[in-house]
Amino acid sequence: MVFSFLKGQFIDVIEWTDDTRNTMVYRFERYGNSIMYGAKLTVREGQLAVFVHEGQLADVFDPGMYQLETNNMPLMTALQHWDHGFNSPFKSEIYFINTRRFPGLKWGTQNPIMLRDPEFGPLRLRAFGSYAIRVSDPVPFMREIVGTDGDFTQEKIAGQIRNIVVQKVSRVLAASGIPALDMAANTKDLSEMVGSAIAPTLAEYGLEMPELYIENISLPPEVEKVLDQRTSMGIVGDLNKFTQFSAAQAMQTAAQNGEGGMGAGLGAGMGMGMGMGMAQAMGQAVAGQPAAAPAASAPPPPPASDPMWHIAENGQTRGPIAQSQLAGQITRDTLVWTEGQSGWLKAGDVPALAPLFSSTPPPPPPPIG
Repeated sequence: MVFSFLKGQFIDVIEWTDDTRNTMVYRFERYGNSIMYGAKLTVREGQLAVFVHEGQLADVFDPGMYQLETNNMPLMTALQHWDHGFNSPFKSEIYFINTRRFPGLKWGTQNPIMLRDPEFGPLRLRAFGSYAIRVSDPVPFMREIVGTDGDFTQEKIAGQIRNIVVQKVSRVLAASGIPALDMAANTKDLSEMVGSAIAPTLAEYGLEMPELYIENISLPPEVEKVLDQRTSMGIVGDLNKFTQFSAAQAMQTAAQNGEGGMGAGLGAGMGMGMGMGMAQAMGQAVAGQPAAAPAASAPPPPPASDPMWHIAENGQTRGPIAQSQLAGQITRDTLVWTEGQSGWLKAGDVPALAPLFSSTPPPPPPPIG
């Protein structure tokens, strides 16, 4: 009876089944009971088992089934001074560590990131995304993060990891030199750069980040409003043609809806004419040109540009020289070239230069008898 009672107090099966999906570390509760020599330990896939003896990290067990004996507990054997084996119960804390990925964790910049954009100058940006973490080394993770917490969940470390991510994102975006308008097309590369920058810090905690995503990079609302206006102007294109098109549509609408006879039609026509004049004046003002008077005639076209020529003489070239200044500088045999000409030609063979050479007078008449 006494033996049966004592045997009932000893733990001979050690295992943990996670049904929470957010627990990273679970301490196997012994409730003051000892662990039997030869107890069965089951470590499932995605788990590690860590033995802690009197506050010191001892043996770590990978996934598998074990019978706890001296041959598979070398560190515990050394700490307990079991030089010649043992067959009695022992006390030890056992922590199960979940090594699967914990995905879908969110991060975001609480305050805007200040950077110097190559196109807009000083600029403030916000960014947010998601990441996943995983325990890669149980020893520093237990020592630096968990401590003696017997029920450690991802929420307890998410805030600390989020701060690390935001810090690295701020540095990477500010130093990338990528224009703000091009960052959306480079989020994959930026995410990889942030992940590489975070890896050494997380390794000190026994963690790794297999996934990190920058899902959005946004401008301040006031900057987005101005950018939308600029985009709208780019879509409109030629503002004068746009205003004429809008006025024509308005006239067509007025003609379809007009029911007031000739007087109403005349008034609508005058209104449309005034509207077109105002629209044209507004278009010229937006384009940076003064508004033209309604009755002013169109300005004369600009004069035609003077062609420029190059001259080849004695193995050297000079120019460009305006065509109006070639008189007296070339002869019919002078080699010349201008843009669009296939090669050097004699000036006398170029029709455009024919006016520069005086025509040869006819032979003198014979003397009168």
